[in-house]
Amino acid sequence: MSRQKILNSLAAPLLAVAFSLVVVTIILFAFGSNVFEVFNAMAVYGTSPRSLTLMLNLATTYYISAVAVAIGFKMNLFNIGVNGQYMLGGMCAAAVAGSLNLPGVVAIPITIFVAIAVGAAWAGVAAWLKSARGVSEVISTIMLNFIALGLISYTIIRTNVGRPAALNVRGTEIIPPNGRMVGWNLLSPSIKVYGFIIVAILIGVLYWFVLNRTVFGYDLRASGLSASAASASGVNSKRMVVITMLISGGIAGMVGLPDLLGNDPYSYTLNFPSGYGFTGIAIALLGRNNPIGIAFGAILWAFLDVSSQILDIENVPREIVTIMQGVIVLAVVVAYELVRRNRVKSEQQNVGEALAQKESSAS
Repeated sequence: MSRQKILNSLAAPLLAVAFSLVVVTIILFAFGSNVFEVFNAMAVYGTSPRSLTLMLNLATTYYISAVAVAIGFKMNLFNIGVNGQYMLGGMCAAAVAGSLNLPGVVAIPITIFVAIAVGAAWAGVAAWLKSARGVSEVISTIMLNFIALGLISYTIIRTNVGRPAALNVRGTEIIPPNGRMVGWNLLSPSIKVYGFIIVAILIGVLYWFVLNRTVFGYDLRASGLSASAASASGVNSKRMVVITMLISGGIAGMVGLPDLLGNDPYSYTLNFPSGYGFTGIAIALLGRNNPIGIAFGAILWAFLDVSSQILDIENVPREIVTIMQGVIVLAVVVAYELVRRNRVKSEQQNVGEALAQKESSAS
């Protein structure tokens, strides 16, 4: 990759982050806060061993979610249903894992497979609606999110899958020790880095390989750039929609597994973390659907979430970080468009100079 291309790739996210810092600085200054002290407190707290461990764990989950979204984005498919896919996949995986009494080398792959299968099947509903009936995947996946939440609540509350996990909380059976994915005390003696981070890295490598080194990846990117041109070259667009949505849903099904297999209570409860799917959309945009860019975006997002916990002590509402994240998303879209226009203008200028040089040499 040329130096100019690298600069073009980095320009948009860097501009977005810089702009968000300016906006947050103005807001903090308007409310009488000491901007330097606030940012310094976030930096100090966010780089402590405990915070770095929490950041890595959160980034692991964010990364998987963003990759699930990015696969759809590559083909101009907007899988807004990652939230429902990972929650339903997580519940089914937890229910199966809680009933297994097998060695970890067998139980953990089964748990992961169940999560992938359920997530893919749930995304497959939207894929069928789009390919067979022309229903927008945006509408269908949003509706499927709500249906998934209803199914989860009914299953845990009204069936034998649910059990009292804590006071006024129901959940699946606790996963036996053999079925858990134990992490490592790399940075903090009290908190372990999720073992699922290895799976997240493998997902990123496979994502890059499939997109850049396989025929399917070429067809997917071609369909995203121009569906009509891809169809003219022999690509079955409906088949591509179905396969892409199934892969996206399968990866989405694993989003909840780092928490489920690596953190107490090792059970899927009605208090299971939600919203990771929507965060994945923002991080995929920030990382420009690139596996390395997504990794940096996930780490940045996790750092902001973790470091915001110190703001209450500084008498600053932690919602200021939410504002900053929102501004980053809005700014990165605008920045990408500005960078794209600048690139097109530069390319046109280079073509013009080349033509002029050719004409002068011919004369």
